[in-house]
Amino acid sequence: MGPERVRAWNPGVRGIEEVFHARFVEHAYPPHTHSTWTLLVVDDGAVRYDLDRSEHGALGRAVTLLPPGVAHDGRSATPSGFRKRVLYLSDFPETLVGRAVDSPAVVDEALRGAVDRLHRVLEHPGDELAASSGLALVTQRLTDHLARGVPDDERVRDPRAAAGLRDLLDAHVVDGLTLDDAAEQLHVTPNFLVKAFSAEFGLPPHRYLVGRRVDLARRLLLAGVPAARVAAESGFHDQAHLTRHFRRLLGVPPGRYAAGRSTRP
Repeated sequence: MGPERVRAWNPGVRGIEEVFHARFVEHAYPPHTHSTWTLLVVDDGAVRYDLDRSEHGALGRAVTLLPPGVAHDGRSATPSGFRKRVLYLSDFPETLVGRAVDSPAVVDEALRGAVDRLHRVLEHPGDELAASSGLALVTQRLTDHLARGVPDDERVRDPRAAAGLRDLLDAHVVDGLTLDDAAEQLHVTPNFLVKAFSAEFGLPPHRYLVGRRVDLARRLLLAGVPAARVAAESGFHDQAHLTRHFRRLLGVPPGRYAAGRSTRP
């Protein structure tokens, strides 16, 4: 049996109070409640838990959503323990509590993938737009499951809203903007805005913004701006943030890119 391991942090993203990653072998949660919604995925093993005096299980393919204020416990279903990732969320309609108590587990590969991507984004600070966009999609899909029993997979078409968001992103390449602020300015919901932008331009808004920032970083590097300054001047959280996205898009780190510059074509 391996040691118990936990990692927790506040990602600084509106709607997410805490991120919690853990591996437990012997630990068993006593009955307790949370003031937030608990969004749980199990990556290894399985969890058994009682929710409102009814027994349930959390397995690898399922996404589990536990409502606030409802007592639950938790323990490993196997001797080898389990590994889980949890998001504590604050922005779900209270009217869905009863539905979540009745059916806390959702088996939906698209939703599971969206939750995985959101956790990966939250591992790195500075991707607030990516995090809020991912959260909007996860929240909407979960809400659809709870409210209607089926997710809404219809493509959204709204060229006006998509172009409006593109203009806002172009105007805020360095300082950025939140998805909530953009949605409020364009008079649509955050989830609708992400879908409309993705349908119109073929990529989600946070990837568009990262591309614009990398373009700006390239120009700065070719102008001779030191790589240590380029991250801040092109809108990235820090040097590591710039390097990760620069390498992903261009195949080389910023320093190597700058070293190959020439004064003549």
